[in-house]
Amino acid sequence: QVRPVESGGGLVQAGGSLRLTCVASGRIFSSNTMAWYRQAPGKQRELLAAITTDGTTNYADSVKGRFTISRDNAKNTVYLQMNSLKPEDTAVYYCRVVVVGVPAWGQGTQVTVSS
Repeated sequence: QVRPVESGGGLVQAGGSLRLTCVASGRIFSSNTMAWYRQAPGKQRELLAAITTDGTTNYADSVKGRFTISRDNAKNTVYLQMNSLKPEDTAVYYCRVVVVGVPAWGQGTQVTVSS
């Protein structure tokens, strides 16, 4: 069983930056995909960025150029560097790890961007 745990959320002013971290424990195989999602109140959960074991990335248009996903395979850790934050980035941010086709979600971390 894979267990992702997120950290790094908080309150930041518009234009500021935050770095989220997700550490995955459990049965992590060498090939997996790690991704960040977010869910704002009253909205659906949306995919922000994903990264494979070999470093291939993809981003949602809403965060492209502002957010950067990276990972440390030795530590089973994925990061999300968020720059130029906007009030509309306020949401609960979730980490998802997919191992042999089975997804596992973290509990989420709150990010609040004040104007």
